[in-house]
Amino acid sequence: MPVHNNSSHPLDYPIWTALTTTHQALAEGDARARRYPTEITPFAATADMSPESFAALRALMSPQDIAVLFTPDAVQPPAEFKVVLADTGEQMIAGAPVEAPTNGVDIVTLGVDDVPAMIELTALTKPGPFYARTHELGTFLGIRVDGQLVAMIGERMKPAHYTEITAVCVHPSLRGRGYGQMLLSAISRQIVSRGEIPFLHVFTNNHSAIALYRRQGMEIRRRLHVTVLKKEE
Repeated sequence: MPVHNNSSHPLDYPIWTALTTTHQALAEGDARARRYPTEITPFAATADMSPESFAALRALMSPQDIAVLFTPDAVQPPAEFKVVLADTGEQMIAGAPVEAPTNGVDIVTLGVDDVPAMIELTALTKPGPFYARTHELGTFLGIRVDGQLVAMIGERMKPAHYTEITAVCVHPSLRGRGYGQMLLSAISRQIVSRGEIPFLHVFTNNHSAIALYRRQGMEIRRRLHVTVLKKEE
């Protein structure tokens, strides 16, 4: 069966690569379609764009589920799917991490006890999907002010020797203090220390975030299509 070209870059199909390498143990599905458990993230991927692969993806989904796909080319799914979102995102990759002074700010590692606060912050700032078990994908770091979680960042997909940075968010009332830059620097250093390469995804029209990531030494690698699908009723 056709599968993504083995000569392509691991990040050209980041979800498929992650679910067939480092996160293979988490994958639901088979050789045609795979996804993460829905309580972790709605990310999914197909081996190709054939009707058979989309049928395999549909078989994994309940009527309430969404499937988020990252692909080099635009997705044209069969009529059995409804396209909820079709947009583009920039895939950015890091060089050497840029040092960002913390100026006495404590950066803490977040865990399962912090999940309610993490969900509350991501619901407010909307950096992307964050669910009850998303934190299981990797390290998450945060900053608290007066006991309240006001900024966070974490790791999500791990395609081969790359690690995706995710959930970059700061409470709206506390922006401009450099918290995002501090957290980007901290998480990037941790990733690089393990011999991995940091990367992330950002919607093409999010110019302020792209500027922030560039200040951290990240550059756009390529543009991907972001497609959100539901089963057509």
